[in-house]
Parts: sequence; structure tokens; C-alpha cells
Amino acid sequence: MRLSISKDEIINRQKKLYSRLQENRIDCAILFSITDIFYLTGFHFRSSERPISFFLDSQGKTHLFVPMLEHDHAEEYAQVDFVHSYPEYPGLRHPMEYFKEYLLEANFEGKIVGLDAKGYSSSKGYRGEQIDQFLYAREFKSIFGWVENMRMIKSSAEIELIKESCRWGNFAHRLLQKYSKEGLSEIEISNRATTEATLAMIETLGPEYKPHGNPANAFYRGQIGPHSAFPHANTQNAVLKTGDTLVSQAAADVWGYKSELERTMFVKEVNKEQEKYFNLMVQAQETALDHINSGKPYSVVQEAIQIFYKDNGIEHLTRHHSGHNIGLLGHEAPFFDLGDHTIMEPGMVVTVEPGIYVKGLGGFRHSDTVLITENGIEFLTYYPRDLDSLICN
Repeated sequence: MRLSISKDEIINRQKKLYSRLQENRIDCAILFSITDIFYLTGFHFRSSERPISFFLDSQGKTHLFVPMLEHDHAEEYAQVDFVHSYPEYPGLRHPMEYFKEYLLEANFEGKIVGLDAKGYSSSKGYRGEQIDQFLYAREFKSIFGWVENMRMIKSSAEIELIKESCRWGNFAHRLLQKYSKEGLSEIEISNRATTEATLAMIETLGPEYKPHGNPANAFYRGQIGPHSAFPHANTQNAVLKTGDTLVSQAAADVWGYKSELERTMFVKEVNKEQEKYFNLMVQAQETALDHINSGKPYSVVQEAIQIFYKDNGIEHLTRHHSGHNIGLLGHEAPFFDLGDHTIMEPGMVVTVEPGIYVKGLGGFRHSDTVLITENGIEFLTYYPRDLDSLICN
């Protein structure tokens, strides 16, 4: 059973990035993206006001710049050639002063430097100069999105981790449905299912399991009854009532890799109107699935969905695109939307989740995690999708 990405795969990712820099005549690179740093180093950390950066010098050597409180942590887990650190932020000297010294030691001055951003940023209070304010370079070139593009096509190891995520998301959702009873609050139900699934997960997988995120969990996110008509609602501490429409979600992180499982369910009984929109939603998802084909642009999926919505007179009941890539982030590019013409390729892992939202009645959305293959698709999530299986008794 695979529970992590190997050192060799991480090093190969670094080599691939270095090769692309050379092909584009860029001498070296500086990255600030938290997700991309983890992807390139295997170092999972808690981002804060303290700046962190990965940089790749002109000789292909890899460097990690961290606060002192992360130095030992990085030395143990990061697959890099050098770990550099600074005392603290804010301190007597700004971290960017130390960063400049390390960049000069690595011969960044006067080079063509690739940047994913002009500097570190954080919503937690960080303030600091941008790179071009303290480093002289022959030229700064944007490499924004380069590593994200590398992340789009998953390796066999990454797919294994996502499949493991799906297995535990499926288990957590099974418990969520089991405990969803009239008269209980969504918080009580979610906590019970999540706790039980998490305990089973860590006992089964053992000490080698590292979530780098959240273990198995399942919840409602406030999408209970009429409130489920808000696609991105927040927990309301709602109490389930007979006839409520429920939109659920379940997942599990495995070494940072995620999956997405969502279902539309009902408490004890379903009326004709709920059944109508449920069936339309399932048909919309089938339409999307039928149009996922390697070699075609992502936009064709949404085009087909829009035709389905129009033919059934429900365009006014839709709110969002029909899915997105998933991996180290819950939402990754590309997207199943009219403006995204990225070509689908084997190895891309996507969510498929067209939704219908009826004010006063509720929301209707399944989401499945799907692998794009040479010949079509492979379902990675496998929870039942039919109405009879989704009645909570």
C-alpha cells in the first residue's frame, strides 16, 4: 500500500523544472507557492507570517529558505540540497535581508531569474520588499503556473494516493448517511461520522500514514433543507427534518492528496418535485461524464451541460461550472467551464459536479472524482448515485 511520494519522484520533479528553465534560457528560479514548495520538496509546513521560499540555482542545486523554528523540521523532511534560515519575523533584521544574502551566495545576481510571484505574501500580517527591490537581475521572468501545470497530470503514485483517499472518503460518507437521522443536528452527525472514520483510518493504515491535511471526514457544510440551495453554504447547526434535501461531502487526505465525494440525499422521504430535480441532476452529471475525452478541451464538457440545461429549461437554476482538477488542492485548474480550453490528457484527475439549485426546496449535486484515461474515464469514487440508495432512514 502506498502512503507517500518517494524521494526519487520528488527529485525527478525538481529535474523536470530545471530542464524547463534551461529550455527557456532562465538561469535560476524562486518560488513562494506553498503547494508548489510541498510538491517539489516533500516538506509540508504551516504557512504563516514567516516567509518561506524554494529556490533553484543555475547549477540545478535546490534550496529552501525557512524561519529558524522550521529549520530542523526542514532538514529532516525536505528533499533539498541546502536549508537556509533566519531568526524570526519580525526581528531586528527583516527576513528578506537574510534572503538576499543567500541568493547572492547562490549567484543569483545578474542572472535571468524566474519568479512565480514577486515576493512572499500572507494574510497573517507579513510585510516585506519584493524581490526586484533588493536583488539585481539581468531580467526577471514570470514562471507563474509552471509547477501547477506539472501537477495537472498525475503519476501512478499520485493516483494510488488519490484512490486511497477515495476509499476512506467512501467509508466516512457511509457513516455520515448511517447517522443522519431526523432530530439530530448536522454538527453532531458530522462529528460522529468523522471521528469514527478517522479512528478506523489511523488504526488500519498505521504509523506510516501521514495526512498532510485532514484524515477521513464527512459533513454537510450547512446544506440542509432549503439552505442546501446555497452551493457554498456554511454550517448552520441545522437539525434534520423529514423531507429535508441534504447535500453531503466526504474526503480524506493521504500525504496531502485529496478526493471529492458529494451526494444529494433525503431524510426519510422524497416528494415529486425533489425527485424531478434529483433525476435532472443525475442526467446532467451523466452528460458531463459522457463528454470527458482525452484530446478534447475542457470547455466541451460545459458546452454539453449548457445544452442539457437549456433543453430542460433549467438554465436559471444553475450556479457554477461542472468540475475541476483535484490533487494537492481541493480545487485545481483546469476547470470544466466555457472559458477553459485546456486539452484533457490521460492522468488528469477531475471532479464532475454539475448542480441544480431551487430556492425554497434545496440543492441537487453529486460530485465524483474521476481519472481521465486514454480510452475515457475511470471512476475513483464509487458511492451509490441512485435515489433509492440515498434515502436516510
